[in-house]
Parts: sequence; structure tokens; C-alpha cells
Amino acid sequence: MPHIETDLELIEAVLGGDTKKYAILVKRHQKLVFSLALRYVKKREDAEEIAQDCFVKAYKALGTFKKTAKFSTWLYTITYTTAMTFLRKQRLDTHSIDGEEEYIQIANPDGSFDSNLIERKNISMLLEESIQALLPDDAAILTLFYKAEQSLEEIGASLGMHANTVKVKLHRARKRLKERLKLALGDEVEDLI
Repeated sequence: MPHIETDLELIEAVLGGDTKKYAILVKRHQKLVFSLALRYVKKREDAEEIAQDCFVKAYKALGTFKKTAKFSTWLYTITYTTAMTFLRKQRLDTHSIDGEEEYIQIANPDGSFDSNLIERKNISMLLEESIQALLPDDAAILTLFYKAEQSLEEIGASLGMHANTVKVKLHRARKRLKERLKLALGDEVEDLI
């Protein structure tokens, strides 16, 4: 069974001159960095630009990485600060929640496999859209907690907050997400959350 290099082993190799190993780190973390950036900026092109900037910044600062924390936490901190800088430079468009399109769910009377798959995909899309409609901090905390499976302490380190603050914000973000989903799904949201 081949040895899968850890992030720290890859960093050591890059710092030792094997710069091609950085591509492995990028590939390993690119989806989550992009996802986190997208939570802040909402536009795919902007999120791609931010993600690319993050990996360039991380590469240039790799020598300053302290090996006491996880590489992912350090990288998500860079993502957060890069996204915040981008947002400060951009004029934020605000949208009314009241003016958004309603999600329509079609009942599936026969319960066949294909329609169940479609229904799960629709719920997944609705969940993604609902998370994206939240405040950027709420969306980022939910993404880091559930998708990146980071602890409250790691999220706090990434976002520059205390773990207790993250815990409170996570609780509030869950409540806001549940409210948004309840508008779309009604009582069915209780089965999902």
C-alpha cells in the first residue's frame, strides 16, 4: 500500500526544494477553499479568483507556517482574510429575502428510485442555496464545521474568534438556516435537521 504524504510532509518537501509537491496540497484543499470563498462572494468567478490568490499567498508564506496548527486551519485563515479584503474592495449588493424566488417541491407519489434521487438533489441544492443566502460569517462557519469537519477551536483560529464565540455563532447560524429551510420545505425541515 503506497504511503500517502501528510500535509506536513508535503510542506517539508516543498520547503526543501520539491516545489511540485505543492500541487498535491492545492489539489487536496482546493474544493474546500473554493467553497469557503464562494460563501463570502457569491459569484463563482470571484470565488475562483480568491481561491487562486489564497494558494499563491500560501505558497509565498509557506516558510512562515507554524507546524503547531493544522495546515488546513492556516489555509482557511488566508482564505477568510483574502475574501474579506476582496469584499472591502467591492461594493456589496444586498438582496431582500422577501424578493427571492420560492422553491417549489413536486410530490413524488410512486416513490421510485429516480425521483427520490432527484428529490435528494433538489434538497441538496436548496440547502446550498439557503447557506449561500446567509450572512458570510454564518455560511463560512457552517461550511468549516460540516464540510471541513473543523473543531470550534480550529474555526476560531481560522476566523480570528474565540471558540465560544464560534459556538454561539454556529448555533445562531443553524437557527437561521432552519428558518430559511422551513420557509421552503415547511414541516419537512424537521426530518432533515
